[in-house]
Amino acid sequence: MSFARFAARRLAEMAVTLLAASFVVFGALYLAPGNPASFLLAGRSASPEALAAVSAQYHLDDPFLVRYLRWLGDAVQGDFGRSLTYRTDVSRLLADRLPTTLLLIAMSLVVVVAVGLFLGRLAAVRGGATDTAVLVTTTFAVGTPSFVAAVLLQGLFAVRLGWFPSSGAGDGFVDKLWHLTLPAVALALYLIGMLARVTRSAMLDALGSEHVTVARSRGVPERQVIRRHVFRNSLGTVLTTGGLIVSTLLVCTILVETAFSVGGIGQLLELSTTTKDFPTVQAISLIVVALFMAVNLVVDLLLPLVDPRVTLGTRSAAA
Repeated sequence: MSFARFAARRLAEMAVTLLAASFVVFGALYLAPGNPASFLLAGRSASPEALAAVSAQYHLDDPFLVRYLRWLGDAVQGDFGRSLTYRTDVSRLLADRLPTTLLLIAMSLVVVVAVGLFLGRLAAVRGGATDTAVLVTTTFAVGTPSFVAAVLLQGLFAVRLGWFPSSGAGDGFVDKLWHLTLPAVALALYLIGMLARVTRSAMLDALGSEHVTVARSRGVPERQVIRRHVFRNSLGTVLTTGGLIVSTLLVCTILVETAFSVGGIGQLLELSTTTKDFPTVQAISLIVVALFMAVNLVVDLLLPLVDPRVTLGTRSAAA
């Protein structure tokens, strides 16, 4: 199968999956208890006439399939309706908050990749006491949930030492980097442990392979053996794990943003769910699903390029 044909097939599968996901996202909220019309009338008389008027205004009394098709058609054009809580366009809310979340995820990903790959490679190459120390460290990291790490980092570096802000996202790029440092580390801690362990395991498997033994017997320098024959052959497993890492970041950012009051779409999703702000929850959920599938698509397309042993059509473990 050619690369272009494989990419086209995966894009088509992604479109179908996203369509099915949009139906689930739209319909799931209407199965939850409560009525958004009652929330809109909070503090006012919720008479049957008032409920009927609000339902008609927001098309809440239309048949389910009609509501879904109308919502899907608008969503394709970037119109997710108006927020029931903030009384403004959901697209505007997302445009204001999404860059902060994406910056937080990008910072966390840089920390995870840099530290995780370094620790995993160090443990595999050095072995002995170094390997044991890395295993102990990564065990602690993997056993620390993101919200626990957020509380610990906040208490130590923000409250006790005062090195970083305890909340907010800051103004301007440099100030944002400063404000998002602790949230990024809290988000990355668990995933550092996961990537380090996967990298270590993949490199140890490669170290025991026959071609590495042959390269060493021919007098190839050890650094070159590690770089060309060990680390390179581990990239397929590491890349697949990278897809899982990005997907996990998309989910865990909700907890971290709430703990640090970052003001991204994660915190917006938590607040909107509490207040049954259907349009906002639906929009964020659909965007998260789309990003999740986009990550899987990128991994599937890159995997055959970094690992020649993988043929086109092989699914990534993140799928």
